Amino acid sequence: MKNLIVILCLSVVLFGCKDTTDDGPVIPDGQDTPTGVMLVFPHEDSLCNEGENPTPTQSTVFFEWMPNNNAENYTLHIENLSTGTMSQYETVDFIYPVTIQRPESFRWHVTYEYQGETRESALWNFYNAGPGEQNYAPFPAELISPSMAQNVSSTTSITLNWSGSDVDDDIVSYDVHFGTENPPGLNTSDISAEQLTVAVAPGNIYYWSIVTKDVEGNSSNSGVYQFRVLD
Repeated sequence: MKNLIVILCLSVVLFGCKDTTDDGPVIPDGQDTPTGVMLVFPHEDSLCNEGENPTPTQSTVFFEWMPNNNAENYTLHIENLSTGTMSQYETVDFIYPVTIQRPESFRWHVTYEYQGETRESALWNFYNAGPGEQNYAPFPAELISPSMAQNVSSTTSITLNWSGSDVDDDIVSYDVHFGTENPPGLNTSDISAEQLTVAVAPGNIYYWSIVTKDVEGNSSNSGVYQFRVLD
């Protein structure tokens, strides 16, 4: 196996978190980018706690996706959701081991180039479990709309939409931060819905973010998106 690490070089060990099912990979349902590869493992919104010999601070995860005949090579993208650190790895294989931190949450996807276009897989979150962890912070909410840097037609109100997820499935509420300043101030707290309609004025740039909270008092911040309301 010939692999080229193009951005961040991490030490890779022989044991780690990998799919141990005997029946081979199962193509997951509901992946919303059919032009890209189908992701297999780590599973979406899952707790990754396998591995024969993890250290207290790291473990090796075997990222896996379905091969695509149109791809000469793949780029594996991994984001540490706690630190915002992005790592990219180029490989000709469809199983790639990477040593990552624990306990931390991650988001990953795979891309490849075909006929001058970048084909992207779905985005999947997972939590790389740590020693003795019993309850885990929610994943940062996915901000759906308005999208980052979107220009919105002239209007006096807009609905913010997002999606939350948690390996413990114990999200209790969201805090919505919204306004014309960055970072935005608190607009609405402790709502259970994953959308909120807010007042806007044409000609302004707005910023918004979501804090996700669970029943144990853990929380996560989505990061800030911005959009412009046109005149």
